[in-house]
Amino acid sequence: MGAASLSGEAELTDPWVALEPGADPVERVRALRRAHETFTEAGTVGRLVRSVVADSWRRSAKAGVGPDGTASVELTDGDLGSYRAEHPLARVMPLVRELMGTFAADGKHLLAVCDAQGRMLWVEGHPATLRRADRMNFVPGARWAESAVGTNAPGTAVAVDRPVQVFAAEHFSRRVQPWTCAAAPVHDPRTGRVLGAVDITGGDGLAHPHSLGFVQAVARAAESQLSLLTPPETAAADALALTALGRDEAHLVVDGRKIRLSRRHSEIVVLLARHPEGLTGDELLCALYEDESVTPVTLRAELARLRRLLGPALLGSRPYRLMVPVESDVAVVERRLETGTVTAAAAAYGGPLLPGSQAPAVVRLRQRLADGLRAALIARRDPDLLADWAHAPWGEDDLDVWRALAAVRPTAAVRVRLEKLESELAAPPGWARQPARPTHP
Repeated sequence: MGAASLSGEAELTDPWVALEPGADPVERVRALRRAHETFTEAGTVGRLVRSVVADSWRRSAKAGVGPDGTASVELTDGDLGSYRAEHPLARVMPLVRELMGTFAADGKHLLAVCDAQGRMLWVEGHPATLRRADRMNFVPGARWAESAVGTNAPGTAVAVDRPVQVFAAEHFSRRVQPWTCAAAPVHDPRTGRVLGAVDITGGDGLAHPHSLGFVQAVARAAESQLSLLTPPETAAADALALTALGRDEAHLVVDGRKIRLSRRHSEIVVLLARHPEGLTGDELLCALYEDESVTPVTLRAELARLRRLLGPALLGSRPYRLMVPVESDVAVVERRLETGTVTAAAAAYGGPLLPGSQAPAVVRLRQRLADGLRAALIARRDPDLLADWAHAPWGEDDLDVWRALAAVRPTAAVRVRLEKLESELAAPPGWARQPARPTHP
């Protein structure tokens, strides 16, 4: 760090640093506890609270999390073992232990790794610290998603997709406020999707900016290791790999080269992938634009730009079509639903298809895929699968799923959230509220 960043003033303006150098941690804890009480009682956040924490507190309250709640253990014994064995992060655990294990043991800290839903997969470290953590269910198999237990480093890191420190009373749950933690998300090197997070949890000393850089470095090392361990796509060497779920700008892998498409190009590629036989200009125009005044010239210009990006060998015309097979995450979810493998379909569902798109054909496909999966989840009545959907951004207002979850896992937090959704549904006309089930996620 340079001299300017050590002065303290620069650190104060950085919302991602929990405690600036020179600050009194004892006094900061007192002030944060007062701010936390004010928020839980009145819903207002003081200026002392970092913006990342304030936003997380608001999301936690919206999700129905109570400040006195605790994490629930969702996977145990054989279920936990098989889930961990199949998880992509299992392949990098030896590296994570090598990089973090000694630091955790020497500092009486814990190293932890969670999945993309905030579910703890591994929690390891100093025996005495493990016993303390056990009392608040910071254990493998417990759900530490922000939407389940409130603000915490691993849960918030996967929620905002960036490294996060959470210091003492910045935790939403009072039971967790004696702890400080830092976590960073780990991404699939091929698709960019969040796989989970690595976390270091312990005492106030972890509020130092170095701990944030440390977990970020471990996460990057894990991603590099995953990249080396990921086998090449030999089964379909000439195929395109399209990732369009949960992102407004799709990723397309072409001959090992990952291309980030613009929003309009994402829509075009998604629709052409759905129609290997091709689409005429008029068909593509109707599929992409609600506004009938958009001219074919506009579409031809977009397709010309896309052809320059992909190369003329990949994008054909008359009709417009992709010249090689496409394997998309949308098709994977659909195939798994068709075969009845609901758990596998839910695991492959990274979120709504191009969620910001208003292209008519994309909106229809997005809704059909989401409806098919949520109907399968409700019919399956698996509490873990329902909880994953309900606690995801696209499911937080899904009344039918929350009702199904309440029927199979009637915890206090689930009942509170369901009651809030039902009261919003019953609100008089004219009240400002979010729909229980949006027309497009």
